[in-house]
Amino acid sequence: MADVKTLLAQFDDISKNPQRLLKEYLDAGDKVIACFPVYTPQPLVLAAGMVPMGIWGGQCNPQIAGKYAPIFTCSLLRSCLEFGMTGAYQGVSAAIMPIICDTFRGMNSAWRAGVKDIRPITFIYPQNRKDPGARDFLIEELKTVRSALEEIAGKEITNEALQNAIALCNKRNAVMRAFCEAANDHLDLIRPADRHHVMKAATFLRPEKTIEMVSALTEALASEPVCDWKGKKVILTGITCEPDEVLGYFADNNVAVVGDDLAQESRQYRSDYPAANSAIESLALHWFAIYGCSTAHDDNNTARGQMLAKLAKDNGADCVVLCMMRFCEIEEYDQPSVIDVVTRAGLMSFSIDIDQSTTESGQALTKIQAFAEN
Repeated sequence: MADVKTLLAQFDDISKNPQRLLKEYLDAGDKVIACFPVYTPQPLVLAAGMVPMGIWGGQCNPQIAGKYAPIFTCSLLRSCLEFGMTGAYQGVSAAIMPIICDTFRGMNSAWRAGVKDIRPITFIYPQNRKDPGARDFLIEELKTVRSALEEIAGKEITNEALQNAIALCNKRNAVMRAFCEAANDHLDLIRPADRHHVMKAATFLRPEKTIEMVSALTEALASEPVCDWKGKKVILTGITCEPDEVLGYFADNNVAVVGDDLAQESRQYRSDYPAANSAIESLALHWFAIYGCSTAHDDNNTARGQMLAKLAKDNGADCVVLCMMRFCEIEEYDQPSVIDVVTRAGLMSFSIDIDQSTTESGQALTKIQAFAEN
């Protein structure tokens, strides 16, 4: 059995080299579907015999994306567009784009204009999730996605294949949750950046490979002595907490991450696909089971703060850190309520700016240092 250090190095390598993994898929003759964040129905891709691969942008200074996405566009989607226009995703058969916010609505047109060689497959997640017609609407949207994928794959997506893919993704989700629990017993071995690399690598890997590798890591951790962490503990919430330098600031100041509500990390593994009358209905009902997420509107605007307060207390965290993606309006909408609820729960909180268009992160370092010294 490989040791923890060796396994973490593998996740680090995968998380930093998605283009190499994409080439491996393509060289093996696989068709790859790029999956925009978040809640892209990966089981449909898997049931079609293709590989779902997450795209989460990355640190870059957009040079040509500004032609279609102005400076005040969410920096994650702006970097995705830049990478698409410069050929970073060359070879993928299509890109699935769930419409979960106003920026995504504009990104659909921008992508069609700027990335002409990669077909966008768009569908809308209904935000009025209590409306009786929302479920039926979403089922029809997902059927449109299924038809597009069948056309690309050249095969029918059967209900049996989709059920099997759903079961595989649910197993992957359970494995990811088990890793997070195990990591909290070994905060000396799983630093914030290590935890992130495991989560990020999983967005690029096939689900069965994720299950294999993450299970091996969790098993390796079980053989290590439990760590009695003496430093501070935090919960991260937001879209992502990149670049790695920011996560390094936590480690450098003896601050451990013991849980998260990041879209790029635990948020996408928090809810499983529920049992339903059909596989396509299961995919739809998953949207209505999501809770405490900025991309899924909830009439109770305290739900996310309550969830984070409970997550913090359950894991002995001292503070909730809001990782604010620059120009992400839905995260900004949630911010005041989250701060109010966690403060009332007796927890500290502070926000740090996340901007994929720059490597400048000095303000994050200052805030983390101030928290660590408090």
